[in-house]
Amino acid sequence: MKSLLLYLQNHQTRIGSLVLFTLSIAFVVYLTPREVKFKYEFQKGKPWLYENLVAPFDFPVIKTPEEIEAEKERLDKEKTLFLKAKDDVPESALAGFESEFNSDWNKAALGEDSIGRPGRDEVFTEALKTRLEDKGKKVLTAIYKKGVLRPFEKEGLTYGEVLLTSQGVSSTVQLTDYYSIATATEAVRSAFKDEPDFVRRVIVPSLLDQLQYNIDLDQKTTDNYLQSQMEGIVPTRGVVLVDELIIFKGNIVDDEKFAKLNSLKLSYQGSFDNKFGVYYLLAGQILQIGLLFAVLYIFLMQFRKQLMEDITKLTFILMNVLFVVLLVRLVLSFGVQYVYLVPFTILPITLKSFFDTRLALFVNMVAVLICGIMLPNSFEFIYLQFIAGVFSVVLVNNLYKRSQLFFTAAKIILVYCLSYLAMAVIQEGNLQQIDKLNFAFFAGNGFLTLMSFPLIYFQEKTFGFVSDVSLLELSDTNNPLLRKLAQQAPGTFQHSMQVANLAEAAILKIHGNALLVRTGALYHDIGKMNNPMYFIENQTTGFNPHDELSFEESAEIIIGHVKDGIKLAKKNNLPDVLIDFIRTHHGTSTVMYFYKKYIKNFPEEEVDLRKFTYPGPKPFSKETAALMMADSVEAASRSLPKPDHEKIDKLVEGIIDQQMESGQFENADITLREIKEIKQIFKKMLMNIYHVRVQYPE
Repeated sequence: MKSLLLYLQNHQTRIGSLVLFTLSIAFVVYLTPREVKFKYEFQKGKPWLYENLVAPFDFPVIKTPEEIEAEKERLDKEKTLFLKAKDDVPESALAGFESEFNSDWNKAALGEDSIGRPGRDEVFTEALKTRLEDKGKKVLTAIYKKGVLRPFEKEGLTYGEVLLTSQGVSSTVQLTDYYSIATATEAVRSAFKDEPDFVRRVIVPSLLDQLQYNIDLDQKTTDNYLQSQMEGIVPTRGVVLVDELIIFKGNIVDDEKFAKLNSLKLSYQGSFDNKFGVYYLLAGQILQIGLLFAVLYIFLMQFRKQLMEDITKLTFILMNVLFVVLLVRLVLSFGVQYVYLVPFTILPITLKSFFDTRLALFVNMVAVLICGIMLPNSFEFIYLQFIAGVFSVVLVNNLYKRSQLFFTAAKIILVYCLSYLAMAVIQEGNLQQIDKLNFAFFAGNGFLTLMSFPLIYFQEKTFGFVSDVSLLELSDTNNPLLRKLAQQAPGTFQHSMQVANLAEAAILKIHGNALLVRTGALYHDIGKMNNPMYFIENQTTGFNPHDELSFEESAEIIIGHVKDGIKLAKKNNLPDVLIDFIRTHHGTSTVMYFYKKYIKNFPEEEVDLRKFTYPGPKPFSKETAALMMADSVEAASRSLPKPDHEKIDKLVEGIIDQQMESGQFENADITLREIKEIKQIFKKMLMNIYHVRVQYPE
């Protein structure tokens, strides 16, 4: 038991990383749908690369969404119109006509109306009245039997059959069969055109007053019937029988074959051969997803071992991967067509802000493959996201500049659109069949990517990381801590500025993080503020306080500026990545001046080298190594009497070679070639600083 506890204690970081990966695998497996995957990958317009495929069982051919939409459009274009008859209108109109006609007739016969008294040809007999009344009723009945249709908006309206519902019975009719008010009025006037003028003046107004609409469009029934037709659309078209040949090897997957293959794929998904099928599926998903995370684990162990030893950074990486996986899964619950709205490039952009490009690309690739497991025909998704991820990392620079925000979105949108257009043209063979809605999704995707910038700030504060934005703020010389350094140790401040310029130029040459090394250089000597006069660059009066101290005491004060700088940095909440520059800028080197003084003055005494040696650690990155070189070279160059090309060359070569020989760069990922390039940069910049003329060949 004791040995087990000791093992756990000694390997707690590795165990913690394994626990994180195990939890990540479990989370992704939980999100992954429990569906049987079709074992063939195929694309429209591409050849079938497998053996001849026959139907393993009977299955229906599923209509595509486009086919169903076309069928709905056809139903809407050929929809049935329903008209309804007002059965009470004819009877009411006849009664109204009889009453009004009798009244008007009596008034006309007595000369009490506006027509005037009857002339000798105007005989208002009872027989005439009866004949006219009967004729008027027949005309009115004939009009309402045919029907007077209320006008409705016909512009843009398409329809097929027209049905009239009257007294609970529906019959097929034509819209042209009905009267309008205008044509009904004409019919009344035409019926009495041969009658005497005084007759027409009495009966025609009575009839016209009774004309009204008795046929209306039944909009509710029309809409309900159309809706029921659309809901009744059959989602399949035909059946493929067992052992029926679906496609030959090498045949092009055209629309018909694509429909059959896609229908077979849908039939496979969600089906299990036996009661243990779901457990086999779960085991397969665990193995598949586990292998992808194993690839990431091996990559980090092989090339980024320091990340595996930092649980916070490892948690950060895995949480970002799980975040995009969860986002894709949530979008899939609304529909697979919305997956292109997911701002997937947030992942590589965020990782690049805190780590290197290689790590961002690799993690993005693993995340894309994990999400591809959840999607049908995942090649298209993987292709688009891989291309967009690479471009987002390679082309998106200077995230700390506000002007870059919208340029970033525009670049990502353009990459998505061009990638999709190229693939869609190959698949469809023309531009007409391309789904234009996807371009709108890509536009939304690009602008949603702008979320990465507040997300970077939030994660920076949560995990204690530092981004380019924070480095830019910290490198401002108006920062309170740098202003304090300039006031209390002005010589050290000027030295730090020169070191920052040298280190930045060197890192730019070897493709490191220039902003990081510049910021680290500005803060690397802040510990000298505690005892500024003990450092030669701040001594302006000619008095040297080291003259009153022993060599060990002087070395202790000089070495102590590293420890003082770390304390001051932590007190002012500087990020660890900058504190690393303070820790490592002298590595495990020796304070040679006081060490040699001690040996010279006490040749017979045994010297304790630890009293004259910095505690380290040694530089462990290109940036910290470049700062050590720049710091040593810049400080030594100030002591050069009348610097010239030869002296500067000898100084740079000697100092950096001595650092290499003492093993100061053995933990840093910097090559001999890069060190040689840094030497050349330092020589050139120092000659410019000291105005040394270029050495011409003799």
